[in-house]
Amino acid sequence: RAAGSHEAAGAGEARRVILTRVHPGPPESLELDAASTRDRLLDLYRPAPSPTLRLNLVASISGSAAGSDGTSDTLTSRVDRRILGVIRELSDVVLVGAASVRAEGYQVPQRARLAAVTASGDLAGHRIRPDQRESVIVLAPAEARERVLESLPGAELIIVPTTGPTVAMNDVVDALHSAGFDSIVCEGGPGLAGQLIAAGLVDEICLTTSPQLGGVTLPLLATASASRAASLTQLIVDEQGYLFARWALRAP
Repeated sequence: RAAGSHEAAGAGEARRVILTRVHPGPPESLELDAASTRDRLLDLYRPAPSPTLRLNLVASISGSAAGSDGTSDTLTSRVDRRILGVIRELSDVVLVGAASVRAEGYQVPQRARLAAVTASGDLAGHRIRPDQRESVIVLAPAEARERVLESLPGAELIIVPTTGPTVAMNDVVDALHSAGFDSIVCEGGPGLAGQLIAAGLVDEICLTTSPQLGGVTLPLLATASASRAASLTQLIVDEQGYLFARWALRAP
């Protein structure tokens, strides 16, 4: 999920945009640029008042997490960017995988810390400005310390154990909670999102379905996990055909 440009992009799109919350009923219409809409979206996306881990993902109808340019930029929209910003504002930290940092060019969110998970310590190719690096947390094993310091100097490093070739997801989440981050939103990539679900750590998925087919085939979740029931707690649609769903994976 290319989060770096989403919050600022689309400023020139001045057309009146209407969203409709269709579930739960009765239907409710919102004008995207109305003064009251931001506060209403904050209410609609507010997480439970306990430690919560959400996934915030975007995918095409065919289930790809990347569009024709190889990133999620071509799947997103003005409404998606607005909701992404709302979910970030309601979170203490935005969690991403190192591959997403390298490929998507993440920037530090305006209202939350950015945390990157890496087993190798390689964050080369990032576009994080030097003046933002103190706001970045890197979760990596001890053996990756030097690589982290080389590729992203100035970031806060939290050491976590590895399980085989990967970082243990339970340790990542425990480390963030210990650092005072109760509300976590993970924006991918597919590998990290899949590992969190497989570990049973995800409470909710906020999924944007983009009305597109084709493009680059990148599965939304790259790690297989046991079958798990989900409950649709909210569904918003817009005039372009985008769907914005909240799926609960376990009771708060």
